[in-house]
Amino acid sequence: MDEKDFIVFGAPDIQQAEIDEVVDSLKSGWIGTGPKVARFENDFACYKDVSPDRVTAVNSGTAALHLALLAAGIGPGDEVITTAMTFCATVNAIIHSGATPVLADIKLATGNIDPNDIEHRITSRTRAILPVHYAGQPCNMSAIMDIAKKHNLIVVEDCAHAIEAEYRGQKCGTIGDFGCFSFYVTKNITTAEGGMVISKKTEHANKIKTLSLHGMSHDAWRRFSDNGYKHYFVAEAGFKYNMTDLQAALGIHQLARIEKNHSVREGVYQYYLSNLENLPIHLPYTENADCIRHAYHLFPIRLQQNMHMNRDTLLDRLNQAGIGVGVHYLSIPTHPYYTDRFSWTEDDYPSSSRFGKNTLSIPLSPALTHSDMAYIVEKLNILLSCD
Repeated sequence: MDEKDFIVFGAPDIQQAEIDEVVDSLKSGWIGTGPKVARFENDFACYKDVSPDRVTAVNSGTAALHLALLAAGIGPGDEVITTAMTFCATVNAIIHSGATPVLADIKLATGNIDPNDIEHRITSRTRAILPVHYAGQPCNMSAIMDIAKKHNLIVVEDCAHAIEAEYRGQKCGTIGDFGCFSFYVTKNITTAEGGMVISKKTEHANKIKTLSLHGMSHDAWRRFSDNGYKHYFVAEAGFKYNMTDLQAALGIHQLARIEKNHSVREGVYQYYLSNLENLPIHLPYTENADCIRHAYHLFPIRLQQNMHMNRDTLLDRLNQAGIGVGVHYLSIPTHPYYTDRFSWTEDDYPSSSRFGKNTLSIPLSPALTHSDMAYIVEKLNILLSCD
């Protein structure tokens, strides 16, 4: 396979509508936070069946998590329980809020946080649970919400992988007190960089809106619109977390195609399930398949133990064959910063450690062609079937 034919992992589906919308923003002279951000927020609220005043667009999924925790009043002295199998942003947001992250292990079959281990990690300082809907499969939200109710805890859903996902008829991101979304370039919809927060309470949404732009009482669009200049007042020390119209210009059309692309992603997912089932790997397992809607964000495969090659060797061989892959993720206690600061060890989270060492994600994107998928399956069969 030539270099030009390299199958990019998580390639974004950018079409002419997005390009035209970005050009329109450039020609309009309004490239900061403006009318297209407001339109994207309204469209996203409609997609999630919530009121627009509960939705706030920001510049990353990390910012969304950070602001949700702050709006919930989480801070120094508090503990927030999250999963040991996640991207570092989840844990970093807790640290930046001033709280202490507490890790819970996962269910090995799904990669999702284990509600039973959440219970074991609760202390008198626990204030919130931050579940991550790994790979697009909803966590066991019934169990998590029962735990939260029992202990009077805030629930912040990390929906970076789960824009389209639903649990028992409820859209992910609307079940807990907050839902946080990422629109990074590899996500199911992209604004290149960007995020969104859904708040259950309007007062939380208002606080997030204020904190997202320096703590000012009015955003730039309202200050400089045709309705006349409006003075702003700084209500508190906020952040520079606002989304721009250039980002929203992408998101508006990405969101418009989300259901069409979800159907394509599901087709890729099912193709892999059907054509990789005889290999010595653990394929994605869907827990409670009758009561969830999967977002099909990732297709992680987990190598069985005692194989002739390890995960990193397979990763290298696939890249050499022109197939881009990802690792989602090394477990959090693997990283030196967290082990040094919190004294976490991999032995304390055995399922997360095993998952992180043996799992890789193969391409899953609406941009994949049938020949791409067939080639990926062919190479995996060759690499994993040899003695």
